[in-house]
Amino acid sequence: MKKWLLAGAAALLISALSTPSFAEYKAEHRGGTIRLLSRSAGGTLDPHINYTLQYWQLYQPTYDGLVTFKKAAGAEGFKIVADLAEEVPKPENDGKTYVFKLRKGIKFSDGRDLGVKDVVASFQRIYKVSSPTSGSFFSGIVGADKCLAEPAKCTLDGGVVADEANNTVTINLTQPDAEFFYKLGLPHAVILPADAPTQDAGSVPIPGTGPYMFSSYDPNKALVMERNPHFKVWSEEAQPDGYPDKVQYDFGLSEEAAVTAIQNGEADWLFDEIPADRLAEIGTKNKDQVHVTPLTAWWYLPMNTRLAPFDNEKARQAVSYAIDRNALVKIFGGKVLAAPVCQVLPPGFPGHEPYCPFTKDPGAKWSAPDMEKAKKLVEESGTKGQKVTIIAEDKAISKAVGVYLQSVLTDLGYDAEVKPIATNIQFTYIQNTNNKVQMSITQWYQDYPAASDFLYVLFGCESFREGSDSSVNISGFCDKEINDKMKAALALGVTDQAAADKMWTEIDKAVTDKAPAAALFTPKHLDFVSKRVGNFQFNSQYYWMVTQSWVQ
Repeated sequence: MKKWLLAGAAALLISALSTPSFAEYKAEHRGGTIRLLSRSAGGTLDPHINYTLQYWQLYQPTYDGLVTFKKAAGAEGFKIVADLAEEVPKPENDGKTYVFKLRKGIKFSDGRDLGVKDVVASFQRIYKVSSPTSGSFFSGIVGADKCLAEPAKCTLDGGVVADEANNTVTINLTQPDAEFFYKLGLPHAVILPADAPTQDAGSVPIPGTGPYMFSSYDPNKALVMERNPHFKVWSEEAQPDGYPDKVQYDFGLSEEAAVTAIQNGEADWLFDEIPADRLAEIGTKNKDQVHVTPLTAWWYLPMNTRLAPFDNEKARQAVSYAIDRNALVKIFGGKVLAAPVCQVLPPGFPGHEPYCPFTKDPGAKWSAPDMEKAKKLVEESGTKGQKVTIIAEDKAISKAVGVYLQSVLTDLGYDAEVKPIATNIQFTYIQNTNNKVQMSITQWYQDYPAASDFLYVLFGCESFREGSDSSVNISGFCDKEINDKMKAALALGVTDQAAADKMWTEIDKAVTDKAPAAALFTPKHLDFVSKRVGNFQFNSQYYWMVTQSWVQ
């Protein structure tokens, strides 16, 4: 036995001596340009404002927060690690105070040193630019109430305090928050230079601290990322260096044309969903280039609870009863890529317990639409014959879903039409009450693994803002009793997360019953990459880590 161990040790030593080091391995694959495609841009480039998966993927290698989610494959990516801070601090003051000591020597992409003043200004900026989560994620910071009331005058006095002598920033909360580190790890809390504009930066890149920087952005043509010349790795877990020298993100090609471009080696990846008529083809001819991963996400149909006809609860419930979710699954690509649902929390998520009231046989699962019940509810609501416009993204699958829903609403007796608009403005458009959107098709992918991220963020009163492009409570739903239960569940999570999750289960059922949105299906993520792409890694928090792949 000992001889075998010695022989094995010797073999391992010889292997270690002959195998390239990690640094050599990275150097060997470093360089080149990776080309990404999307039918359209994802809106503003401002990380404190943009709330799309499309650009949140790109913010990970360009910006940093005090803490972040670990850059690792799979569920390990849900782990919080220190980023600009030297360590994840322990709570003080009964969970209401956190002291972050900043790392030294970190620079922004324009060469300036990062300091505590940048941290304070960045947190103030969250409110000044009316970040979509300023009222939900960050309302618990001391002074946030004044900032939410008068954003332009935000100081967060006593809430975010800099100590230049000790290179620390102290954040004080009004009450403990079990999800605080999750929120700090998101792009809406990244640290920007203190002089970053206090309005939406739009297409003008703001300097960051990551290994890449945005060098140009034309929403009508392309986005380009290049290496940050001032970046040096301070933590492989938080912010590793990347492989490609350049990321070229081109807009404008249809999904069909994009799939062909990837097959021909003219591009490396497509953000948009693969058209259903191409799935069988790439699944056979290009199967080694396809990666399918389960998600905690949903496609849903927000209905404006403040406009007719969906200010009537029975009208909303009628829509939920009438939808054939199997038909939508087929449109998306079949059972391999999607599954029907009729509640808010997705399977496998904290607080999820199977629940489906809007089906032929109410219970744990959706079985079939109940058109008879739906038509009866429409009659009872007195809304039959009213005009309804469905706002969809100008993409193949979203438009197909819209056409299907138009037929459902027509069968229910409504005068329905579909209005597709450009993807880069659709999400902000459907949030703004000035646009009087009655019904829209959209998706939600978890910000972090907590029930509140679906229920409180999407349906909490604090997530709704009149006349704002950053009102992620698209349906305008605000039920005081349910909202109070949400806040109670958040508070309970500080001391007993298991008990809090049970509360979220009941809240999920209560919101689902009120039908501010119709749940459609939960998707899986299909990444189709070119043959040039190596080291594909899917992170449960960030999805495909673009810059951790190399190109041949």
